[in-house]
Amino acid sequence: MIVGYQAKIEAGKFELSSAEFVFENMLRRVVDVIHYRVEEKKQKFDVHIDRHVPQNLIGDDQRLVQVIVNLLSNAVKFTPEFGTIGLDTRFLGEENGFCRLQFSVTDTGIGISPEQQAYLFESFQQAESDTTRKFGGTGLGLPISKSIVEMMGGKMWIESELGKGATFTFTVQVKRGENQRQGLLSPQMNTEGLRILAVDNDPEILRCFKEIMQELRIPCDVVPSGKDAIDIVEKNGPYSVCFVDWKLPGINGIELARKLREKSAKSGNTVVLMISAAEWSAVESEAKEAGVSKFVSKPLFPSTLVNIINECLGTNDMRSAHASSDCIDGIFAGHCILLAEDVKINREIVLARLKPTCLEIDCAHNGAEAVRMFSESPEKYGMIFMDVQMPEMDGYTATRAIRAISNPCAREIPIVAMTANVFREDVEKCLEAGMNAHVGKPVNFEEVLGIIRRYLQ
Repeated sequence: MIVGYQAKIEAGKFELSSAEFVFENMLRRVVDVIHYRVEEKKQKFDVHIDRHVPQNLIGDDQRLVQVIVNLLSNAVKFTPEFGTIGLDTRFLGEENGFCRLQFSVTDTGIGISPEQQAYLFESFQQAESDTTRKFGGTGLGLPISKSIVEMMGGKMWIESELGKGATFTFTVQVKRGENQRQGLLSPQMNTEGLRILAVDNDPEILRCFKEIMQELRIPCDVVPSGKDAIDIVEKNGPYSVCFVDWKLPGINGIELARKLREKSAKSGNTVVLMISAAEWSAVESEAKEAGVSKFVSKPLFPSTLVNIINECLGTNDMRSAHASSDCIDGIFAGHCILLAEDVKINREIVLARLKPTCLEIDCAHNGAEAVRMFSESPEKYGMIFMDVQMPEMDGYTATRAIRAISNPCAREIPIVAMTANVFREDVEKCLEAGMNAHVGKPVNFEEVLGIIRRYLQ
């Protein structure tokens, strides 16, 4: 893939596509890919969204996701366990309908020396062979990422010292979208007397709450510990909604939730929500028993907080705009698909994101295994998601082999390509091999859900 990109860029055949996209949804796709890698290394992952960035933009969001994911993947790779990774977005201004955005990826990893930085963005150069062997490669995609950024009217640079981490920053220019920003809170919500309390020992999370609630014009108090939360509730009385981190120093989130519910029993009905980077299943039963109503995953997104406040306070108007992606519980129950993907973390992401749909998913680790699994049970599968680049047998060859099987199902089953190559000729190559559709990587799960709906229903 990298060689193909580089060749097209050098030949002047690399073209950007342009479409309207929601900025926050683009960042969600990035988080979907990186979340599991961060979790494996027990790292802290912060995302800051500048509230001045327009909600809708026009540009090549697929390439933008690929650039950010490349930088974050390198940051995770070269940062030790329990380190910190950060993604910061900033709105730098607007001129003639074009918005200038800045993205910064920061880590607390091994850092990069000035000598290494000098050729870091040169084509196919790698920083120090010893580092490469120890950490499994370096930023081989950096030259390509830099070229894409420059095609978007921006630039990319690095600030780093050995042993002190690194910050990769880039800018791009994209058009402001035509769709105007809608009101965040439901117009039916009565905000009189509404008060929010956020409890988290991470200053970045508390800053996020303050910014979002300030935009919503909702009074919000933030405290760093369970003890401080109890003190402020005794001073001010119960809050309408309390966001409580699971892992708090001293009084943990479960115990604090129980105490907050007890204190609101007589004077009001406080809604307690738990925020955490961990999986909800790890604490679900204990949290519900303590009075926790819902779970909110980190990193936090403004629309997530808005939607959950609307929902908890009895108004669901704003959720209707997101119904296509949110209301997916059990929608594919009774259906089974085959996923052919050789990268473990990619399989885990797909399985986790589609789990609420109750879709049964069998996994093949390469093309040859996909052909074998389908040939053994052709009537079992409703469709196939086929990665293009796999060992032993690639996706094109596997698709042709499946289509050649003497069973009516082999000719009729929908096969959808999954690949980071989204050039026109790559899409045409997938269709020529016998595939029905194409999904770019990193995967947009709204697009995936739409494709599954199309073929299974």
